[in-house]
Amino acid sequence: MTEQTSRLDLPYILSSQAQKHITHNEALQKLDALVHLAIVDMRGSPPLSPAEGDRHFVSSPAVGDWAGKSGSIAAREDGVWTFHTPKPGWLAWFIDAAALKVWTGAAWTTLATA
Repeated sequence: MTEQTSRLDLPYILSSQAQKHITHNEALQKLDALVHLAIVDMRGSPPLSPAEGDRHFVSSPAVGDWAGKSGSIAAREDGVWTFHTPKPGWLAWFIDAAALKVWTGAAWTTLATA
C-alpha cells in the first residue's frame, strides 16, 4: 500500500505510525485548500498582506517565498504557504477573472459558457 492517495496526495494513517493526529490534520488542511477550489489570481510572488485561506496560482517566474514553485497552487494556512500541484481535470473558480477554469496539465483553460 502506498503512503498517500492518488488524486489529492492525502497522507494515509499507517498502523505503526506514532502521532496519528498530525497525519490526519495534514490531510484536513489539504482538503480545506483544494475542495471547492477558488483561486484569487495568478501571480509570481506572494502578496504583501496575504489573507488566511487565500489560494493563488504561482506563475513563472516565481520569486521570493515562491521561488521554484511555478505551476503550483499556493495556499495560505496557519500563517505559512503550502504548495499543491494541480492534476489534469481539476476545476477552479478564478476570483479575479470571474471564470471557471480547468487544468489541462499545462495551463488553466477557461470553460465555455452556454
